[in-house]
Amino acid sequence: VTQAWACSYEALLHRDVAGVNLRLADACRKHGPNFLVPFGTVNPKEPDWQDDVRRCAEVHKMPGIRLHPNYHGYTLDDPVAAELLTLAASHKLVVQIALMMEDTRVQFPLMQVPTVNPAPLVDLIKGMPDLHLELLNAGYSGGGETGHMKELGQLENVYFDIAHQEGVGGVARLIKQTSASRVLFGSNFPFFYFESSLLKVREASLTKEETHSVMDGNAQAFLKH
Repeated sequence: VTQAWACSYEALLHRDVAGVNLRLADACRKHGPNFLVPFGTVNPKEPDWQDDVRRCAEVHKMPGIRLHPNYHGYTLDDPVAAELLTLAASHKLVVQIALMMEDTRVQFPLMQVPTVNPAPLVDLIKGMPDLHLELLNAGYSGGGETGHMKELGQLENVYFDIAHQEGVGGVARLIKQTSASRVLFGSNFPFFYFESSLLKVREASLTKEETHSVMDGNAQAFLKH
């Protein structure tokens, strides 16, 4: 691993995301310069969230932001979602949307967090050619064959990670549904075992070129947009 994109679990439940982002940026500079790349969090349901976007871009010099609609209480057809994506694109920030953090099948009964429905993105992204979006953890119940993956997979500015791809041949199926140029290695570490994602790539029987793209090339291209 030569570079890791990092976010903060504090962002899921902490209302002061500005403080979370500051601590994240400081930790990445202190413990992983030129290795850990911070992705800040923005919660558009909190006051002055627009300034959080600005700080991520201008103060912390982050390449992108990460969104958690299910934890922060909004859906992707909420007008604020379109406003947030538009503002991020204007700051040249890439956007990651985590469709889930934990499989709904193993969540504690009193702490159920539904998977984000990505369907509204199909029409939303078509009107945002300057936005570059990555869907994280689009696995079991968040965006497979039944979760509008086919439509989203046709959009050239939408990328996908492999962290929640389950079953034998999961990575190969994702590439078939989308594109070998828009599937990124993702581990969801430390929540998941890092080696799990490595094994998913190894058993996918990809070509040498496809393996390089998934493991490194696509991520570099994603950030350069």
